[in-house]
Parts: sequence; C-alpha cells; structure tokens
Amino acid sequence: MKMAVDTAIGHGTGTLPQIKGVKEVPYDELFVSGHRTCQGCESALVMRHMVKASGPRTIVLGSTGCMYVANTTYYTTPWVVPWMHTQLGAAGSAALGTAAGLKVLMRKGKIKDEKINVIAFCGDGGGADMGIGAISATLTHKEYNCLVLLYDNESYANTDIQLSSQTPYGAVTTFSPTGSKRRLMHTRWKKNMPGMMAAGHPESRYVAAGCAAYAVDLMNKIRRALELGGPTFVHTLDPCPKGWDYHPQYSQELGHLAVECGIWPLYEVVDGVVNLTGPTRQIAEGRKKRKHVSEYLKRQGRFAHFVDEDIEHFQAEVDKTWEEWLIPGVIPFTIPQKDTRILNIDKKKPLHAEATA
Repeated sequence: MKMAVDTAIGHGTGTLPQIKGVKEVPYDELFVSGHRTCQGCESALVMRHMVKASGPRTIVLGSTGCMYVANTTYYTTPWVVPWMHTQLGAAGSAALGTAAGLKVLMRKGKIKDEKINVIAFCGDGGGADMGIGAISATLTHKEYNCLVLLYDNESYANTDIQLSSQTPYGAVTTFSPTGSKRRLMHTRWKKNMPGMMAAGHPESRYVAAGCAAYAVDLMNKIRRALELGGPTFVHTLDPCPKGWDYHPQYSQELGHLAVECGIWPLYEVVDGVVNLTGPTRQIAEGRKKRKHVSEYLKRQGRFAHFVDEDIEHFQAEVDKTWEEWLIPGVIPFTIPQKDTRILNIDKKKPLHAEATA
C-alpha cells in the first residue's frame, strides 16, 4: 500500500465529476421527507448525501437496520430512486447480485446498456459484524460495478443500542453497562473496517472513510467510488443521539470533533494509494493541531462514567495511531526506527513520502 500527496483519479464515464464546493452540490433531492429517523440522525444525512451524489440513475439496496426500518413505514418510503430491502448481513451479496443482474440484462438487450449505479448500505452490525464475509467476497469480483456503504453509529442501534465491533473503547451500551464492580465492561478497541477492506482486497479500486459532517468530502468519495468502477467500499462515522446520549442538535459538531481529535481519520485508498483528506490531512501535515479526545468524549453520555485515567488511556491509544502507525490513523503496522530508510518514510512529512507494506 502506498501514500502520496495527491492521487490521480480517473472518472470513468465522466458522468459524476468531483464537486469543488457547496455551490456545485446537485439541487435535486432523491431522499426526501417522510422517514421516521430520530431527530438529529446523522445516518439519514448520509443517505441524503449518498444518493444526491450518485444521481437518479441509481438502485439502492438497504440491509435491515435503522435506515431500513425508519425509511419504510406503512408502505411508504423517502427514496425517490428504485429501492429494495435485503437481509441483515447481505449488503455485499445484494450489491453483487444486482450488478450482475444488470450486466446480464444489458448484454441480452433486455434493458438499455447504460451506466446504472448500484449502492448497497448496511449498518455496523450488518456490515462490520454479520455482513463482513459477504462484503469481502464482493470486493474480490472486479468485473461488477457496485458500492457497499457502511453507515456506522457504533452499535446495533435499531434494536436498542447493543454492543458491536465498532463500539468504541469503554462506551456504555445495553450489553456493556457500567457498574460498581466493573466500571468499564467493554475494553476492546474499535475494529479498523476500512483499513481491513483496503489492505485485504487489492481487486477493489476504491475504499474510503468519510463522515456526513464533511458533506462535500463524503459526496466526492461516493462519486469516486462509482466512477472508478468495480466493487468499492465506503465507511462513514454517524453520530447517534440515542445511542451516544447527547442532544440531537450536536450531531454535526460531534462528527467534526471525531475527526479533529484524530479518532476517525478521513481518507481514501485509490488503486492502492492512500490519500488523507479534509482536517485529517491538515493534522498530518502539521497545519492543524489535533484536539484532545476529552473534547469529544465529555460531550456524550455513553462516556459519562469515564474518570481521568480512562480519558488518558483513550488519548494514548489515539496518539499511538498517529505517532507509531505506518500511516497515521490508517495502517496499523509499526516498524523499527532504524528501518525507516528501507520504506522511505519521513514521519515528519507523512504525506510527502511513499510507504509500501
């Protein structure tokens, strides 16, 4: 895997050019009112940005989860584009099957041969846990064009906030309550899902980590994924007022803090080349100071039981990803200092060097 300052990205058919600013964001709304998501739901915003970026020639496939249940009530739906429900762990399978079906129909002349975007979304439970095998299999089939988007609210939020592999260290869920005998029930670090997908699937031309709090960045990543073609993967971090226990008006602010504290890096991997984006890139280049994790943790009730030593441990683990990992916050490998010459890494200028793992 390599890292560079800029990444040359081919745009395939050119039907989805990169958005240079807010004024270039498409006006049409393809995910409209009528859904029953919670007030302040960031995942609903991900859906809106996702389909706004992909355009009307899109088929959306939704796994069981918050964005399925809240978006299909009493035979109605907020989706303006064709939409279909699929099973909890089947986002990858549904994406691959739909892409293959379209390819066959076009080859046989049964439908017009044109670019139709296929996007399957899943939550962290349905994607990073139960659906990881299907997503992994899909990313190995380079002849089929489809995108799997994992919206991550860090719990099984649809069924009352149970613990998932994406739940952060120490967070309270219904499966990891705090108590007098054991303050921290959950002591595992969050699974690095986009890093796993990028490192383990060289056939996939595009893997990215985004957040709806950075709307243009996210929409551009959706467009790159669809334009490059083949099976691609985008993982978004979605603040959740219900599961994270904060006032709904602060969803965007918490999305910003997750990135600015270095907890959730924004990046993309294009044809094996890592490109940090947004504030993550500014932090890595030394143009922006990384905030202390306390600014993020203390805003959420799920961390209200933390004492100073818990916060400092959390900070130390985040620091490690930035100071010791091969690529800051992205690639969880470390190398002896004496061997940095072999990999041509200058840790002081991480975006101006290439690293091969």
